Amino acid sequence: MKRKKIFVTGISTEVGKTIASAILVEALEADYWKPIQSGDLDYSDTDKVKALITNSKSEFFKNSYALNTPMSPHASAAIDGVTIDLSEIIEPETTNHLVIEGAGGLLVPLNETDTIADMIDQDYEVVVVSRHYLGSINHSLLTLKYLKERGFDPLIIFSGEPHPTTEEAILKMSKCRMLGRIAEEREFTPSIISKYADEFRPALMNLLELA
Repeated sequence: MKRKKIFVTGISTEVGKTIASAILVEALEADYWKPIQSGDLDYSDTDKVKALITNSKSEFFKNSYALNTPMSPHASAAIDGVTIDLSEIIEPETTNHLVIEGAGGLLVPLNETDTIADMIDQDYEVVVVSRHYLGSINHSLLTLKYLKERGFDPLIIFSGEPHPTTEEAILKMSKCRMLGRIAEEREFTPSIISKYADEFRPALMNLLELA
């Protein structure tokens, strides 16, 4: 089976990237890497994903940058007195599948010239997490269009309460493929993540040509 590297981004912040990442990690028994963590260092996104995973194969790699303030990485780095350097964001070595979680959306600044999008290598598969809110169609279509213009064929995960007209518009207008949807659960537990992993696995195997 060919090893895949999957970059998880969102149309905005707080749309469900970490939960989606946990599901993908569990479904593929993949490794996980969050290159940049801004804030919540006591219980980071890496900690959250690790707590939701039940397989014994996944490894969790250290952040390239662990910043103290929950802000855009460039602003949080400035508060910490550092400058984010893309050359210091080095993909960990692994023979396993790798799920990479971004921070915020694609054009969140890292420094004066680079954004989250500049961290995405051409050999990555890209998964976009979309969540319905006023303006989410615009944000989704802009994100997907930008990725296509950069040569990617992004997949979509919808999270939160279903909104069929919104989802239909995004899928039809972007001509992108849907990987799955994550409901508005009362709580995300390891068993819930495992359930979603089982649901997502066939689509992952098919869409990422892992079968």
